Amino acid sequence: EILVVTGVQTCALPICELPDTSSISFTALYTGHVWAKDGLAAPFFRTRGGALLYGALAPFEYMGRRIAGGNIRTFLLQRHLVIDHRLHQLINSGVTQVVEIACGLSPRGHRFCQQYPQLTYIETDLPDMARRKQHLLTEHQVLSERHRVMPINIFADVGELSLGHVLGQLDTSKPVVVITEGLVNYFPLAVISEFWRKLATALGAFPQGTYLTDNYPLYQGMPFYHTLKGLGRLLGAVSRSQVGFHFHSDQQATNHFEQMGFQSLTIHNPADFYGQLPIPQTRGNPMVRILEIGRASCRERV
Repeated sequence: EILVVTGVQTCALPICELPDTSSISFTALYTGHVWAKDGLAAPFFRTRGGALLYGALAPFEYMGRRIAGGNIRTFLLQRHLVIDHRLHQLINSGVTQVVEIACGLSPRGHRFCQQYPQLTYIETDLPDMARRKQHLLTEHQVLSERHRVMPINIFADVGELSLGHVLGQLDTSKPVVVITEGLVNYFPLAVISEFWRKLATALGAFPQGTYLTDNYPLYQGMPFYHTLKGLGRLLGAVSRSQVGFHFHSDQQATNHFEQMGFQSLTIHNPADFYGQLPIPQTRGNPMVRILEIGRASCRERV
């Protein structure tokens, strides 16, 4: 999740032209507490601010569950656990490098580095959040050479905050997985597509790149179609961001990522994992989808 924007002296764009995400900090605290509350995070990930937000939203979460058959917490856990599931499978197939962008208070890096001693895991976020995460993990002595925290701004083209600089820390002879969770729907399609193009190009330096992200598609005929549009407007107003629902069909998503420079897209519906994973179930079709997007290097395709 995003916390704050600070000055980006090394970006090719002027600072004033970078999308402002400074008002989304409450999501990092709330989601961090959800992971801790549901046993996905070590106790030191709990924050007072997250607990207050969790308590304040509890009545609304209860009503959402009773009336609509699902709530924010349900979708957060669905997306987190499906991403975890696919990451486990990719690591078991040979992946040893992971970059999590806009990590916020996600416990994934800590959990996976404990489980997989061969794993290199870089957590990234905007500078203030990255410093906070670095301090938290250092305080509890869980950082190492293979588990690091770095600052990033996904719209920086050059310099120490750029995607290229972060991926440049990795071994380009080995596959890599890049994760964004709770990020892309805070931007209009045209804006987040700048990052997707950049990511597709950067992953071309690796023999195989896999991008895992959550997305909230707005399919016509989908249960809670109008509810989702209303929630998007509400979240956009509260966070002072342009919440966007990018795709109206699976084919539209596939075509778009091909235009960005990726070669494959698999769309995972949490409902397909009911009975396989310990994820909460919704009444009807879940609102969230996990996109698994592939990019092979030019060398591999020759």
